Amino acid sequence: MERKHMSAFALYQTLPTDVSPTATKSTRQVADKKKRKKENGANKVHTVKDQLKPERKKKRKKLLKSPQREESLMEFAKDEECVNGDALDALLADLAKVNNSRERASKLFQWLINPIPAKSFFRETWEKKPILVQRNNPDYYKGLFSTAEFDRILRHEDVQYGVNLDVTSYNNGKRETHNPPGRALPFTVWDFYGNGCSLRMLNPQAFSSTVWNVLSIFQEEFGSMAGANVYLTPPGTQGFAPHYDDIEAFVVQLEGKKHWRVYNPRTEDEILPVLSSAGDLLYFPRGFIHQGDCLPDAHSLHITISSYQKNSWGDLLQKVVPAALEIAMEEDVEFRQGLPLDYLTYMGVQNSDKDDPRRTKFFSRIEFLMKKLATYSPVDAAVDQKARSFLHDCLPPKLTPEELSSSVQGASARWEGGQVIDVGAQITTQTRVRVLRAGCARLCSDGEAVNLYYITENSRVYHKEELKSFEIKAEHTDAIEFLIHSYPKFVTVGSFPCESTEDRIALAELLFERGIIHTAERL
Repeated sequence: MERKHMSAFALYQTLPTDVSPTATKSTRQVADKKKRKKENGANKVHTVKDQLKPERKKKRKKLLKSPQREESLMEFAKDEECVNGDALDALLADLAKVNNSRERASKLFQWLINPIPAKSFFRETWEKKPILVQRNNPDYYKGLFSTAEFDRILRHEDVQYGVNLDVTSYNNGKRETHNPPGRALPFTVWDFYGNGCSLRMLNPQAFSSTVWNVLSIFQEEFGSMAGANVYLTPPGTQGFAPHYDDIEAFVVQLEGKKHWRVYNPRTEDEILPVLSSAGDLLYFPRGFIHQGDCLPDAHSLHITISSYQKNSWGDLLQKVVPAALEIAMEEDVEFRQGLPLDYLTYMGVQNSDKDDPRRTKFFSRIEFLMKKLATYSPVDAAVDQKARSFLHDCLPPKLTPEELSSSVQGASARWEGGQVIDVGAQITTQTRVRVLRAGCARLCSDGEAVNLYYITENSRVYHKEELKSFEIKAEHTDAIEFLIHSYPKFVTVGSFPCESTEDRIALAELLFERGIIHTAERL
């Protein structure tokens, strides 16, 4: 009897319930993981479809120059000056020649949001409202990522379901995840896609050197981790329920087109449908509910570049206030004085409606202590805690050819002719050096020791490695600060504010070996 061919999708539906804890139901019944995912692989996603009202049609409003224009939640910017946008590889090659990594980041960000000036964007749009840039140029972002690259990664890289790739669907108001256990191979992945499932690659920077390069530059622009997800959606389908994220999102349409609805988080009745085509950019701030679905005539491939997760004043104060209170309790007797003997009789929810002068006096006391608490706030120490978290989140820099040739990664030490040659950095007091990138290292103190934290040995996989650091001798801290503050200028090793020539050279060799500094000329 001839055996009938069964697709991977259908085969997965027949798996028995005792095969694996992760495959206990058929593919259309696999329980959606409760785990919250960030945009870089750990992005929070909250389903809020029950909060949404039926869609209402709204007219699209083009971006007007008049300051008297009526403000709309969504603005549209037409990019008519960039019909022949530079190829990304050529742009990155040009940026590699820029001497200052901060300037490099600013130029790349301007390319991302062109034609909107970056200053105007951060003043008028950032964290405030969505905006759509329509370019009529499907090749504007060409080279960043593609479906062909997606396929190459599946074939040649170790892509794991649930770690690097999610298979999802959204039908009849129900969002499902269909991840089998193990490696995601093309045979199964493309079968899922052919059956109407969307594919989400959670950390493309681990597999794509171009995405890695772009994100490692953007993290300097934002002063916060820059992450990315890639979404591939079949024609006529939707992969995700309406949801909001806790990141600033730049949706870059790479192929095809997608229909988006963006909802104002403050009111449930404002729905803003937009259509993005290849080459377009959609930005929306964190908290804006959104959903995207494919039109019947084309697939959609987009990459969401994200940043500013947990980077608010409140997040900083979560570190400041407990530390300030601990210090105040130790140093100020007013914080250690006892509460009134009878405060439970007039404070608390059950007493909140009482018109009692003792309540007024109690609140006044709280307000006085809260204001006084600010004087004990270790703000710089809290900022350093945030900085260490940021450095741990960071991607390692993708070195330019010049950086590679003048750093430890491109050192000429090698085995040749049966022996090791060109060993040793050969650094002298006349050697000119600088830190590799503006934000690649930071000096921090825990109160007892001073450590230098750095990102040059970070992994392209999020938090795969612990944050790297080493202790700096007290007599070398001035030299480290001198180096950091001198960027982007090169300075001679002999100009380090150290006590001796030996100290200067030893410090420079240490920093060179860790990849933190590079030289003006190849050693």
